[in-house]
Amino acid sequence: MSQKDKINVLFVQSQVALGADSLIHAHFMRCLDRREFSVHVACPGEEPNYVPPSLEAIRQIPDLHLRITQFAPGLSQRSARAVLQGARASLGFPRDFVDLVRYVRRHRIRIIHGTEKPRDGTYAVILGKLTGAKSVVHVHVKWSSEYSRPARWAVRNATAAFSISQYVTDTIVAMGKPADRIFTIPNCLDAKNWDPETDGGEIRREFAISADTPLLASVSRLFSWKGQRELVRAIATVKQEFPAVKLLIVGEDEPYVHGGSFTEELKALSSSLGVSENVIFTGPRRDVRKIMAACDLYTMPSFEEPFGVVFLEAMAMKKPVIAVDNGGTPEVVEQGRAGLLSPPWDVEALAANIVALLRDPERRRSMGEYGRRRVLEYFTPERAARDVGSAYRSMLDGSEFHAVAPEATLDPR
Repeated sequence: MSQKDKINVLFVQSQVALGADSLIHAHFMRCLDRREFSVHVACPGEEPNYVPPSLEAIRQIPDLHLRITQFAPGLSQRSARAVLQGARASLGFPRDFVDLVRYVRRHRIRIIHGTEKPRDGTYAVILGKLTGAKSVVHVHVKWSSEYSRPARWAVRNATAAFSISQYVTDTIVAMGKPADRIFTIPNCLDAKNWDPETDGGEIRREFAISADTPLLASVSRLFSWKGQRELVRAIATVKQEFPAVKLLIVGEDEPYVHGGSFTEELKALSSSLGVSENVIFTGPRRDVRKIMAACDLYTMPSFEEPFGVVFLEAMAMKKPVIAVDNGGTPEVVEQGRAGLLSPPWDVEALAANIVALLRDPERRRSMGEYGRRRVLEYFTPERAARDVGSAYRSMLDGSEFHAVAPEATLDPR
């Protein structure tokens, strides 16, 4: 296919942070077939003594057209840096937006792809309406009326919405988007960055946990819907059979709106249940791979998880997953094969699943092997990019969308 005949795609990346959604989109940018697609990205540029993490990551992607963009101010400005950025954007973005429209037309951009973040989504839709390009708003969360009016407007008015799981797709349909304008494209993980042979001994030594002590890990933001409260309660039951069991709760606390700390609530709960010595709060960590390598089970009983990339990380590290059977979780963690799922909020069932796997090292090994293979054979950036490319073609020519079925590439043995 000649350069003239390629499908030109523009990703809108207005956030300077490199969140989970930005990482997923970076996989698309890297893995879209350059024989068919020409990839462009609009993202913020450098500032004095500061390179946005998103820009730093995008610059590492080969064969990509980078368009530094002065985006409109965000809807909320909290930090001093954000306030300064907002002031600059207020002055610079109108002219830059006109130039961005010209860029889309000059490069014959046919698809404009943004996240559900209000600025990304509205940019994608408005640019599409002004230039005739198709617009995509990619939804990475459970969709509901709680999201901002601009975000809901963008999803409603985009040519198509992409979602990360069938669960998320169902929530978008429930908000009024026609099902035939939604493409379900499960998330992915670059498994080469997750080596199951990583030595976890350093973590056990740091926290004085012996090699034969049962160790659970939970890595996420600390707030009630992630299930840490139920997990601490389950540990009180697990301790009856495994007195030495340890749980590492890893992540940053999300303060309550009206003050206080969820971490402090969890510590108080641990004390009241007599498991303070069993539950270790590490705070945020950069060595999640080593945490995963050190543990016997990955445990996150989160409620209505949209997808759970962290489950893929645990599976890639050959760790069985303990989670709950709702949200997008069952689409990632196959019950009885990659882990065990219990009903949401059911502490007794959660504890029983933990005990069942701690009793059975061979079953843990088998589940870990299966989970790793599942990630390598299905949840890959290459598969996700193929699905994205297929959805783009369907948007442009009205053909049927052909995604790779979840079971299609996996030997069921």
